[in-house]
Amino acid sequence: MAECLNMIAFQIVGNELAISLAVQAGQLELNVMTRVIMRNILQSIQILANFLHVFTEKCVQGITADEKKCAANVERNPSLAVFLSPSIGYLASGKIADQSMNEKRSVKEIALEKKILTPERA
Repeated sequence: MAECLNMIAFQIVGNELAISLAVQAGQLELNVMTRVIMRNILQSIQILANFLHVFTEKCVQGITADEKKCAANVERNPSLAVFLSPSIGYLASGKIADQSMNEKRSVKEIALEKKILTPERA
């Protein structure tokens, strides 16, 4: 289903390119390309509208987020070290991010361990 949606998206991108070229081909504000412009716009709308209902029904409905897993992923994200930059500097926060990735530990855990953060501020 997702691959089919990709194919539809690629067709729409192709239609948009044809539309862009046709718009540029108009001379003296008399665009003889109006037919190709409208055909491509309408085809893009039609194929997307036809498929979105099916995609929603077969792939999207019923999907739920695992909130604990999402929270754990955010907690372990090394990019959170950026928030330490104002107080410890860019290079030090980069080292904490590297350590977080290498040891598969959270930035918060490492910052608490190194006493960069206090438990109250964490």
